Parts: sequence; C-alpha cells; structure tokens
Amino acid sequence: MSGKSLSSLEAMVAAELAAPAAVPVTAIAEAARAAQGRAVCAVLFYGSCRRDGYGDGQLVDLYLLVDGYAAVHASVVMRWLNRLVPPNVYYLEADHAGGRVRAKYALVSLDQFERRMGAATLNPYFWARFAQPTGLLWTRDRVVADRVRAALAHAIRTTAEAVRPLVGEKADAATLWTRALTESYRTELRAEKPERARSIVAGDLDRYRRVTTALGPPTPVGSRDAARRRWLWRRIQGKVLSILRLAKASFTFAGGADYLAWKISRHAGAPVEFRPWERRHPMLAAPLVLWRLTRRGIVR
Repeated sequence: MSGKSLSSLEAMVAAELAAPAAVPVTAIAEAARAAQGRAVCAVLFYGSCRRDGYGDGQLVDLYLLVDGYAAVHASVVMRWLNRLVPPNVYYLEADHAGGRVRAKYALVSLDQFERRMGAATLNPYFWARFAQPTGLLWTRDRVVADRVRAALAHAIRTTAEAVRPLVGEKADAATLWTRALTESYRTELRAEKPERARSIVAGDLDRYRRVTTALGPPTPVGSRDAARRRWLWRRIQGKVLSILRLAKASFTFAGGADYLAWKISRHAGAPVEFRPWERRHPMLAAPLVLWRLTRRGIVR
C-alpha cells in the first residue's frame, strides 16, 4: 500500500504472508511455478500444512495466481472452464533431498481471485478459505504482493460480515470463526466432521482474536432469518459447484480418484474406494458417488 500506512488488519495479513515455510514446501512451490511458466505472478500456501506445519508424506496445498488464462492454457475450452468454474486443480510431485514432495495446486487469475473475495460473490469457496492464515511463497513484484494482501484482508471482512447475523454482534472470536468455518464447510462436499471447525479455531485462537479486534467494532447486523436463507442458498449452490469442480478436475488432476479417496478416508475415518468404471467416467459417476458417500454419512 504505497504512500500510506497499512490498517491493523492488513498489517496482520502482511505478517502472515511473510511467514517462512519449510524447505520442501518452497521446493514444490518452485516446481509448480515452473510448470505453469511466466504467467504466474504469485504462489500462495494455505491449508493444513500451512496451519500445522509440513510433515513427510503430506500433500501441500498451493494457489498459483496468473495474469490470465490464455497464457497458461493452450485449449480454449480449458480457458473457458477455468474462468467459468475457478479454480483449475492440478497434482504435482517433485524430488527433494532424497525424498518425494507432493502438492495439489489451484490455478486462478489474479483479477478473478480479487473479485471472488467480496460479498458480491455469494459462494464462500474463496473468501472463507482465504480468511484463514495464508503464506506468500513467491511474488513477481511489490504491486502483486500489495494486491494479494488487500484481497486477503477483504476476504476476512467478507467472511465476518456474512456470519455476524447468525451469531450476533456480541459474539466472541471463537464463536464467530467457528461458525464461519462450519457454515463454509457445509457449502462444499466436505468430509470434515462437525468438530473440525472448532478444533481449527481453538488451535489458533489468539490469531482469530487479533483478527476480530483488527476488524473494529461490528456494524449492526441484519436479519438472522435472512442470513439463514442466504446460507441455505450458498449450500445449494456450493454443492453444485463442488460437483462441477470435481468433474473438471478429472481432466486436470492425474490420480485424482486415488487422491480423493485418500482425502475423504483420512478426514472421515472410513475407507472409501472408487469402482473401475467410476475412474473411467468420473463425470457420469459423480452423482452416484456423491449419493453413496452421503448415504454412508461420509459426505454431509
């Protein structure tokens, strides 16, 4: 933010973005950046490895922000899909220090990333995700870094404002952010158990308290009933978008079925397997797989 001081919220976000990452994480981030070429303008690090620290065998979650889709997709169809239902998701492995590092990275344009952080975007897929701690592993220049920082601060404000009517103006940080994560999980095909949101917030409660303080005094909240209806619509919309993203990932995510089965099994504590024809025809199989996992109580 050239020429003026940062707000307390943006200063907090800037400190989180600047936090160092483990060497294997920076190594796989560099490999992902190299795979997508010169159009990449920033690499973000988020998720469980960012929150709890990287361990051998874990899957690193990255976001690659790019100048535009024409520079990274030769296929016009893939450009259209990336713009229509962002992000595109890819899988990558790289050798490092005698071991193997694995990452899942999402690709979205910087412009679209910024737009998705505001309340004009109904679905919380972006703004609730990036209201949580995020690292900036690489950026092209200061201008991009400033845009990323501002976007993440915007995401925090949007998330808090979206959930305030559900918890009330006087809710403490733990209540506010636990409800925010819980509601956002419910808009996706999440296998997270109900207590997951509570444990995430409790594990970094000081951070969420500082963020809440940095937001300043809450403005008067709107109707709780209206907010509930809006979150219901987010859940309906989010489930559809999740299915579309999974179907799209079948074209971009090599080994996607195996990863998905592992991810759901790890979170739900129950084995998940995909049948051979479901691997061959993921788009046709998606509704059946969703129904089967929902019936078993694995996906909520």
